[in-house]
Amino acid sequence: MLSTMQDVPLTIGSIMRHATRIFAGAEVATWTGDGVRRRTYAEVGERAARLANALRGLGVDGDQRVGTFMWNNAEHLEAYLAVPSMGAVLHTLNLRLFPEQLVYIANHAEDEVVIADGSLIGVLAPVLPRLETVRHVVVVGEGDRTPLEAAGKELHDYEELLAAASPDFDWPELDERSAAAMCYTSGTTGNPKGVVYSHRSAYLHAVLGCTGNAFGMSAADRVLPVVPMFHANAWGLPYQAVLAGASLVMPDRFLQAEPLVRLIEAERPTIAGAVPTIWADVLRHVREHGSDLSSLRLVPCGGSAVPESLIRGFDEIGVRIVQAWGMTETSPLATIAHPPLGASSDDALRHRVSQGRIVAGVELRVVGDDEAVLPHDGTSVGEIEVRGPWITGAYHRDPDPSKFHDGWLRTGDVGTVSPEGYLILTDRAKDVIKSGGEWISSVELENHLMGHPDVLEAAVVGVPDERWQERPLASVVLREGATTAPEELRAFLAERVPKWQLPERWTFIDQVPRTSVGKFDKKVLRRRYADDELTVVTVG
Repeated sequence: MLSTMQDVPLTIGSIMRHATRIFAGAEVATWTGDGVRRRTYAEVGERAARLANALRGLGVDGDQRVGTFMWNNAEHLEAYLAVPSMGAVLHTLNLRLFPEQLVYIANHAEDEVVIADGSLIGVLAPVLPRLETVRHVVVVGEGDRTPLEAAGKELHDYEELLAAASPDFDWPELDERSAAAMCYTSGTTGNPKGVVYSHRSAYLHAVLGCTGNAFGMSAADRVLPVVPMFHANAWGLPYQAVLAGASLVMPDRFLQAEPLVRLIEAERPTIAGAVPTIWADVLRHVREHGSDLSSLRLVPCGGSAVPESLIRGFDEIGVRIVQAWGMTETSPLATIAHPPLGASSDDALRHRVSQGRIVAGVELRVVGDDEAVLPHDGTSVGEIEVRGPWITGAYHRDPDPSKFHDGWLRTGDVGTVSPEGYLILTDRAKDVIKSGGEWISSVELENHLMGHPDVLEAAVVGVPDERWQERPLASVVLREGATTAPEELRAFLAERVPKWQLPERWTFIDQVPRTSVGKFDKKVLRRRYADDELTVVTVG
């Protein structure tokens, strides 16, 4: 029987129009370091229309790419809404990439306009002459624009453009499968890969985020996306908040523990998302200063494995961390670690330290070395493959068949899935340590080490070993004043993992190197070890 349902496209524009009309009084509060500047959703909607008219005036009349080089603030949200809704494609540029990578992704995406924060002119100016397709640069806020002039691009002031533009825009009816936004992977191996999100995928992903099995977002919430808006669209939190009519609290450039805590105390957000390293810094600050985070009902955390010690630490101050897993290619939500109904406290914690339960809409399977699909039995280990309506099926202008398998995305993560649908990752395929024919999970060793009271951070990598092929090297950051020896840490680990997995090689470092999105950069540690830049102690 034929359906009689109306065929209404699922688009970013429909999310924007609904929120700016129905939740016109919701607000976007952007932190300035000393206070906030506020803007209602109605004002954001009008400014988005002005921005769309201004971009039309700059020649954006189709699916051209409009880059953003910005912090998390109200103006970035206006671009998030205006650019896709007018039919163009939002390209969030990762301001933490190396210059060569930044040049590569802007040219590969063929950005024509870049909207840049004035505080980032010093980062943008050196690469701007090499951005071959960029014709216009729109500067938001204060900043000396002189360094940009030599690049030969047309420079514009954001507020002046908006003031001269009409507040009314005839938003087009778009195909929901057309491109809305794009984001490049962090490029830990080779060039970054471009992932293009459709309107349909972004809409469905936003709906998923608002469900009770995800973040349960509603108009009663105030949402703080600490995770950068250039990192997988801030995990979809901005679009989820706008869809739900929740107010947004934007941290701008103030991402250190002290200003973040002041922002939370002042604006009382109920949901806040960031990577584990950010929350570890925040927790240390709270313990030292007795800060009040009681407004937070839920803290989504991902980007790398969330240590059990971090989950327990936030439990002690009455804040619940929920671990989520995904990647740029999955928009990124694929699993969320809510414990099952009726679980005991110990059982609930076991589920919370997993990567979580597979969300509705995503299919996930475990594939062995021989490409056999393995059962969800909690013991069979293989590479994780996923598919679903917000999972990419190809990279932009780069087919890379090695990443796609019979319609499934090969994630590069290794793990197992329980019968209840909980994913437990043991490692990245490139980070798993192959020792004497057995696999050692670097993530498991790291999480146990970070459970030691004297350890701030720990990263474990495989290094060459003449006898065993590879053995683990533990790189440890100690708390200030701690003098814990490798022997003590090895004994601590010995109570938690089999003896043959215990690292013999140990090094103490000031900080674990990070990628542009805040993950541990293990290739840097491997290189430092190979170049004899680390002081390594052998124990055991």
